[in-house]
Amino acid sequence: MSGHGAMDPGGALAVLREHRASGDVVVTSMGSAREWMAMGPPDPLDFVFVPSSMGQAPSLALGIALAQPARRVFACNGDGSMLMNLGALVTISAESPRNLVLIVFENGVYEVTGAQPTPGSARGRPDRRGVHFAEIARACGWTSVFRYRELEEWRNAASESIGAVGPVFIALEVAPVPGAVGPKSPGPTVERARKFREALRQTNR
Repeated sequence: MSGHGAMDPGGALAVLREHRASGDVVVTSMGSAREWMAMGPPDPLDFVFVPSSMGQAPSLALGIALAQPARRVFACNGDGSMLMNLGALVTISAESPRNLVLIVFENGVYEVTGAQPTPGSARGRPDRRGVHFAEIARACGWTSVFRYRELEEWRNAASESIGAVGPVFIALEVAPVPGAVGPKSPGPTVERARKFREALRQTNR
């Protein structure tokens, strides 16, 4: 669900960047990967999932969080991608990793394929009542659930919500990016995977 006044996705990700600590892993895909890479050189612990299997960022983040319980792991997922893998919400709540933060960027469209309305958006439903992902997360057993529409609200609350007992679900209402295209791979997949593995080893806390 998205509308007038929704925050800029780049600004929303910049807030996450400000609160990211050394050793934190950030998993991005689709639109979030494009915006994240535009902010500067990747951190060794950035898992930029491009090209991506749509909807798999939360599952990848779950695996990393379970394998690295002393390390905080962020997953940045679009609402269209979340619809592709709603079952991940149940799996994550069942595993209950305290170090996982899932951030869903709700813009109401499949942005990188032409901005078609998602079936979860108000424009994509006959009754014009958009789906509330935060409520879906609660119904799936998540207890630390937050939702923000304004950038300043998200900025002011980020420290508290990110620091809540995990797993943490955060829904951000963001505006679509006009003319957006899909993200391009930052480099050979095998080499990036090797560097990510080495970074996990070197910074293991």
